[in-house]
Amino acid sequence: MAEHWANLDLHLDVDLDASRLGRSLEDALRAAIRDGRLPTGTRLPSSRALAADLGIARNTVADAFGQLVAEGWLTARTGAGTFVTDVATPPAAKAAPVPALPGSGSRRGARYDLHPGVPDLSAFPRREWLAATRRALASAPDHLLTYPDPRGVPPLREALAGYLARSRGVSADPERIVVCAGFMHGLAVLAQVLSARGARSVAVESYCLPEHNAVLSRAGLRRAPLPADARGAVPADVSLNAAGAALLTPAHQFPLGMTLAPARRRMFAEWAAGTGATVIEDDYDGEFRYDRHPVGAMQSLAPDHVVYGGTASKALAPGLRLGWLVVPGRLLDEVVTAARLAGGPDAVSQLTLAEFITSGGYDRQVRHARLAYRRRRDRLVAALGQAAPLARVTGIAAGLHAVVELAPGRAEADAIASAQRHGVGVSGLSQFAADGSKGQHPPALVVGYATPPPHAYTTAIARLAAALAE
Repeated sequence: MAEHWANLDLHLDVDLDASRLGRSLEDALRAAIRDGRLPTGTRLPSSRALAADLGIARNTVADAFGQLVAEGWLTARTGAGTFVTDVATPPAAKAAPVPALPGSGSRRGARYDLHPGVPDLSAFPRREWLAATRRALASAPDHLLTYPDPRGVPPLREALAGYLARSRGVSADPERIVVCAGFMHGLAVLAQVLSARGARSVAVESYCLPEHNAVLSRAGLRRAPLPADARGAVPADVSLNAAGAALLTPAHQFPLGMTLAPARRRMFAEWAAGTGATVIEDDYDGEFRYDRHPVGAMQSLAPDHVVYGGTASKALAPGLRLGWLVVPGRLLDEVVTAARLAGGPDAVSQLTLAEFITSGGYDRQVRHARLAYRRRRDRLVAALGQAAPLARVTGIAAGLHAVVELAPGRAEADAIASAQRHGVGVSGLSQFAADGSKGQHPPALVVGYATPPPHAYTTAIARLAAALAE
């Protein structure tokens, strides 16, 4: 079985800290066992030999082996070595279909996922999260485990108020924070409230998440697209005059990537204050800015007219279903009533996030992720600059995705098909165009560089570069 190991390439990022490097190694070995590259019975090298091959500490390898033995992927035989078990590989060799995710289009059929919208899930701090859960449950009074306040458990709202004030400049009173099951859930609650208040139209950015438009439509709200240029969404009278609200991504426009200019932020805030309308600020990845300090939230310009929305989906994982709204007092009672009927995240997850924030774990995770994603961005830009110099990469000052404007004469559909042939799944910019907005921007790809685990990232961007070089 030695030939199976000799042909295996793990592609670990040795610049990670020890705990994340260990998790990366565990994920790489699980993937190799799951897809058959390490068949049942394969004998692994010793921890000393593998550590030398990979250029990492022996303890990191030993800990990874121990974790996989505990999970049943490997078996350790005294005096004989460590082997892949006969129960680690599921009977069916075919992978289960992966459902479409927000803003991704289909994620099926591609070995390397470069659709936008999802972070590196292998970087989720499992041990730290588990430790925070234990601490939170050990100290939580019994009454916090009953049916929760529809705004969310008080410890989390208090923790969020402090975190948002210092990290995003949000004017956040714990009493006006509503915890929701992700931003999409919060947007659905807001759309219901706005519709009940008599709103008939919501101004949206000309390029945005189709799922957001679907949520607004389901509440009976029309969408009025706002044009965009290098300074962000344009506060056009034709779209705003009849709108009862505007949905914006000011810190990092999705998907184009620019920041809303300060003068336009003030114009939207003044429009909302002067007409009684509401601005919904989707701050989906505001913590991840690379080339200068993060841009503060727009909410502080008009706290009585801007609903601030945030999420843990990018810093931690979408599967947690944890997001939050900071709601103006004039909308609070109606939003709380709608949230009560819609349900929200469980109390244990909320208490864990509260503990994770107050203990400093959330800040540490954001710092580690910011550094890792900046390195990924730089590698993507360098690879595309060398392989496809006529392609223009934009929207890279922040976030977890880049816009790759194609070489003149290259069509989006052709570029996507070429990427698919190279085993790479990627999104076209046109799929994010709101009604009537297609064709306003040159053909481009929206590349999510956060999604692949570290061991697959080098290959993923090399294959994308090859596809664009065709």
